[in-house]
Amino acid sequence: MNIADIATTEFIEVDVGTRMGKVRSMFENGNPKGIIVMNDGEYEGVISEREILQSHVEDDAKVAALTKPSRNTPSPKVDRQEDIRETARVLVESNATVAPVFENGDLWGVITDDAILEAVLENLDALTVEDIYTDEPITLTEDDGVGKAINLLRENGISRLPVMNENGYLSGVVTTHDIADFVIRENHTTTTGDRVGDSDRLLDVPVYDIMNSPVETTTLDATAKEAVEAMLEDDYAGLMVTPADDDRVVIGVITKTDVLRALTFTEEEHMDVQITNISMLDTITRESIVESIESVADKYADMQVMHAHVRFHEHNEKLRGTPLVQCQIRLRTNKGQVAGTGEGYGSENAFRVAEDKLERNVLELKGVTSDEEYRGQLLRKLNQL
Repeated sequence: MNIADIATTEFIEVDVGTRMGKVRSMFENGNPKGIIVMNDGEYEGVISEREILQSHVEDDAKVAALTKPSRNTPSPKVDRQEDIRETARVLVESNATVAPVFENGDLWGVITDDAILEAVLENLDALTVEDIYTDEPITLTEDDGVGKAINLLRENGISRLPVMNENGYLSGVVTTHDIADFVIRENHTTTTGDRVGDSDRLLDVPVYDIMNSPVETTTLDATAKEAVEAMLEDDYAGLMVTPADDDRVVIGVITKTDVLRALTFTEEEHMDVQITNISMLDTITRESIVESIESVADKYADMQVMHAHVRFHEHNEKLRGTPLVQCQIRLRTNKGQVAGTGEGYGSENAFRVAEDKLERNVLELKGVTSDEEYRGQLLRKLNQL
């Protein structure tokens, strides 16, 4: 199945010379999935709400500040006859929810994550939330400030954070959209001179004041179809995952991106590896990343890796021109999820640190599993006495 019938010609585009303040207002007023950036009639890139939130670009700056080659190369693009699996891969690896669609070399329209999910909805009954969710979510407390939320979202490259009350129970969710909406709304009520002095005040506002509550949740045994239907119906990008008997406890998160990532899984013999922000690879290749992860997985023969996700995130700090990069490797296996995270100057250094952490966690998982199997054998023998 290709995207010819599900892509649309309806989209918003702006010129690279457009003020960022105007673009931020577009997200507030129209809530678009993304905005196509043009440069003298030629496609330049895509701007998402998350990029705007994570940037430090002032309202008076031009859109070009967010579409420099160093920040947006390669810009995502797909052919109108491309298949859904490859299109999903482009969106995931570009960390985007919308990509421009080209026909015979000309910009024809756009394809969104929602359009893809709606097209494959009936096929998602074969997957459960447990198959594709992300465990060990990063959380906030109700008293944490907006500034902390922004930092956690930016540092971890995520779009939502569960908020816990004083008893450690789920009480709300804060998303990039909530924060962007809050900041834009507050800026509209102040003058340019006031904003500088009010920045600290905005960052100190407790997330309790802007979070969404009650929280839409799902469970591990729910189908991916049921989870996606809930997200599409309420226009949520993700759901909190809770135990079936207690929706106050958060055990994970499932997002539209998780489902798109699952669409790229293959039945080929080699491991399926997804790389987010693949444009940040410098002295390391996709092939070497796959080989390294397979080498780690091979050290535990009983562990079958269904999917590996590698995510790179660039910090502002640099050393002799090389940016500080965070890398997270997450394996989805028949023994559960296991991850490793590391930082280093340049993508390769960050990956090697994360790989080392991953290997230690895999070996730890191996030890824990072996101990559990031993205990099980012992108990069975005791029961036979």
